[in-house]
Amino acid sequence: MKFLAHINIMPKTELLDPQGKVVVKNLPNLGIQGVHDVRIGKHVTMALEAASEQEAHDKVELACSKLLANVIMESYDFVIEEEG
Repeated sequence: MKFLAHINIMPKTELLDPQGKVVVKNLPNLGIQGVHDVRIGKHVTMALEAASEQEAHDKVELACSKLLANVIMESYDFVIEEEG
């Protein structure tokens, strides 16, 4: 079976996000007011084959925890959909 995983990786909420702070600081220069916080992360899509949705979940979990995310500084979540 073919699956597509949508993975979001974000800095942990207790950590400073310097990129987000720069964006918040500069939004008024673009005429955008009232934004108090921005967090910048990564979005990854992964196409994979697996015998079941559980196997696909396990593969994506392993990829996230061992390679895609720095689990000390980042959190992640993902959604897996079966490709038709």
